Amino acid sequence: MSLPASDRTKQPDGRTTMELGAVLPRTAEVRDGRLFVGGVDLTELAREQGTALYAFDEEHLRHQMQTYKQTFAERYPNSDIIYASKAFLNKAVVRIVAEEGLCLDVSGGGELACARSVGFPASRVFVHGNNKTPRELEEAISAGAGRIVVDSREELARVSRIAGERGLVQEVYLRITPGVEADTHEYIRTGCEDSKFGFTMKDDFALHAVKDALNTPNVHLAGLHCHIGSQIFKLDSFAEAAHVMVEFMDRIRQEYDATLKELDLGGGLGIAYTAEDQPPTIQEFADVLCSAVKDACTEKDYPLPRLLVEPGRSLVANAGVTLYTVGTIKDLPGIRTFVAVDGGMSDNIRTALYHADYEPTLANKADQPRTQIVTLCGKHCESGDAVVLDMPLQDAEVGDIVCVFGTGAYNQTMASNYNGQPRPAVVFLRDGEARVVTRREAYEDLYARDV
Repeated sequence: MSLPASDRTKQPDGRTTMELGAVLPRTAEVRDGRLFVGGVDLTELAREQGTALYAFDEEHLRHQMQTYKQTFAERYPNSDIIYASKAFLNKAVVRIVAEEGLCLDVSGGGELACARSVGFPASRVFVHGNNKTPRELEEAISAGAGRIVVDSREELARVSRIAGERGLVQEVYLRITPGVEADTHEYIRTGCEDSKFGFTMKDDFALHAVKDALNTPNVHLAGLHCHIGSQIFKLDSFAEAAHVMVEFMDRIRQEYDATLKELDLGGGLGIAYTAEDQPPTIQEFADVLCSAVKDACTEKDYPLPRLLVEPGRSLVANAGVTLYTVGTIKDLPGIRTFVAVDGGMSDNIRTALYHADYEPTLANKADQPRTQIVTLCGKHCESGDAVVLDMPLQDAEVGDIVCVFGTGAYNQTMASNYNGQPRPAVVFLRDGEARVVTRREAYEDLYARDV
C-alpha cells in the first residue's frame, strides 16, 4: 500500500482556520492565535492530555441531534431518528442519545452491550448486521430490543426459534436492497444489487421473503428497511429509494393483504470534509425524504407509515477533531512535504482505505494563513500510512499541535493497535471544560488478554 501520486501543481489556499466554514465544530473560535473548541484551548488540551487525542464539541453533538429530531417532526410527525452508533460509540454518547430522545442502531453484540451498560431503553434499540451470530440474536431478543432488522432467511429462522424458546414475539424489519446506485465511494455504497446486505428485489426474491416472514411464527413483520450508502450529496438518490420502497409496500399489500406500518430509510447524508464541500442541510434532506414518502403514498393510496432515518456521520463527524503533535518534517523536492505526527492509520484508517480528504490546521497558529501543501503522515510501518494527503497547512515546526477536522465519525470506532499503538483518549468539550469520557489505552491494556 502506497500513497497516491502528489499533485505538485496544487497551491496553498491561504485560508486561516476560521475560513474553513462547515468543516469546523459549532463552537470553534480563535483567541490570541490559538484554536478553541467548547471554550477549551486545544493547544493546552493536547499538552495536558497527550496526543493523539479525539476531542468532541458536545454542543455540536446535541445541536445535530436536536436539529434532526425537530426537523423531521415538523415535516412528518410520525417519525423517529435512530443514531447509527457505528459512526462513534462510547458510553457518554449513548447517554446523550438517550437524553435527546433518539433511538439507537447497534450492529453487533458489543454495541448492544454498550447500550445496556448505561441503561439505554431496549425498546428504542434497532439491531443491524448481515450475519448476526446466534449469541448476538439471543442477547438482543432477551434484552427486549425494539426491532431486529433481518438480513437473510437463515436469520429469520434463527429469530423465530430463539423468540419461541422464550415465549416471545419479536418485532422485525426485513432489509431490502432497492437497487439504487448512490453517488458515493464503492466501499460505502450498499443499496445496489451487488451487495452483501439485504434481500434483493430481483426475480421477486424479496417479495417471497416477505411472505416467509408473514408466515413465520414468533416474529411480527413490523416494516421494511433499506440503506443506499454513506456520504451522499445527491438527494434524488434518497427520493428514488423512498419511491421504490413505498411501491414495494403497496405490492405487498396487493399480494398478501398485509399493510406494513413502518419504513426505515436508513442514513447516508454526507458532510463537509473540505472547505469546498457543500453537502445538503438536514432541512433539505428532510424536505426531500418526507415529500418523497408522502407523494409515493398518495400515488398508491397507501397509509402513511411511521418513518425512520438512521443518521450517523452527519450527527457526529464535524463535532469531532483529532489532535496530534508534529514529530518530524521531511521535504522531498519535487515530490511532497511530509509532516509526521504521533498517530496515523491506527486512529484514522479512512485515509488509507478511501484516500479520504480532511482539512488540517495548526491549533497553536490558527490565525496564520495556510502557506504550505503537506501530507500529514503517521508513525506506522506502512508507506500508505497518512492522515491528510496534500492539503494546505501553516508553516509547521516540530512540537506544533495539529488539529484535523471532521474526524468524529469512523475514526474512533475503527481504531486499531497496529504497531502496538495504544488507542487515543476521547474528551468532550463544553463551557470551557474538558471531560475525559474514554481514557487513553496503556501498554498494559494491549496485552491484558494474553494467556
